[in-house]
Amino acid sequence: MKHISHFPTLVLLITIIISTPNRAHAQEEAAAAREVVDKLFTGMRNGDSTLVRSVFTKTAALTSISKNAADSTVTHKGSIDGFVKAVGTPHNDKWDERIYDVKVSIDGPMAVVWAPYKFYLGDKFSHCGVNVFNLIKTGTGWKINDITDTRRKEACP
Repeated sequence: MKHISHFPTLVLLITIIISTPNRAHAQEEAAAAREVVDKLFTGMRNGDSTLVRSVFTKTAALTSISKNAADSTVTHKGSIDGFVKAVGTPHNDKWDERIYDVKVSIDGPMAVVWAPYKFYLGDKFSHCGVNVFNLIKTGTGWKINDITDTRRKEACP
C-alpha cells in the first residue's frame, strides 16, 4: 500500500491561514489610500479648499507634464498653497476630475496610486492623462506627498 503524505496539503493550508489576515489588511490599506484620493476630488468638485488641504502633507508637491506645439516635453511645478487657493476661489464651472482603472501599490508606510483621468469643466471635457499620487502613512492616516500628472487633449480614451 502506498503511503500518501499530507505534508504538502498541511503546508498549503497553514500558508493560506497565515496570509489571509495580511491580504485583508493590505486591501484595507489600499482602500484607505484610495479614499484619500477620492476625498481630494470631492473637495475639487465642491470648491472645498479645507477638504483639499486636509489630504496633503505639509511638504507636498505638484508636477504636471505635457507636450507643447513643438512636441517637446514641458514640466510645470505647482504649489499646494496655490492649488488649494484656486480650488477655494469661486469659479463658474465645477472642476470634475474623473478617475478610472485605479491601481494602488503599498509598501509599509508608502503608497502609490496610479489613476488615469478625464477632467471636465462643468459638463465640458477639458483634458485627460494619468495621475500618480505618492502617499505617506502618517499618525493621522494616509496623506498625499506629491502628485505628478500628464495632460493632453488628444488620444483620450
